[in-house]
Amino acid sequence: MKKSFLIAAFLLSIFTFSQKLGTELYESENYSIKMPDLWKATNDEGIVNIFPTNQIGAITISEYHGLDLPKEEVKKFILALYNSPEDEKKVKNTGNKKGYSEYQYDYLDEKENLYWVTKVYQKNKDLYLISINCQQKHWNGNYKMLFSEAFESFKIKK
Repeated sequence: MKKSFLIAAFLLSIFTFSQKLGTELYESENYSIKMPDLWKATNDEGIVNIFPTNQIGAITISEYHGLDLPKEEVKKFILALYNSPEDEKKVKNTGNKKGYSEYQYDYLDEKENLYWVTKVYQKNKDLYLISINCQQKHWNGNYKMLFSEAFESFKIKK
């Protein structure tokens, strides 16, 4: 009887802890993103930060309209955000999304021990900048998955 109870308790705990976290939709006038429902979101003068309560990292979203940034300069712009000496080839043009050119750049800030993933969506004079920053020691495993799922759920409405 004890063995049956222990096995049942073990299986129940595995089932309970393996459940996927719930999500919540954060919406602005121009975009939406799904985030884990236990995370927080702040909007500081149009710059949105989404982060777990332990604050080991964040997703930051900024949007710019009327920005006259030529396509040839986008990769330089992204590298300049991090004062990165890397070659422009490290910034990948990952295609189009609703007519927006999409760029991605992954960067490890060894001085601050932060891992960064940045995407830029540009169409004419509209630009959306979305980035993940996460403490390097937390990037692997569950946090990488949670940040990446939220990051990939970003959708432009227009």
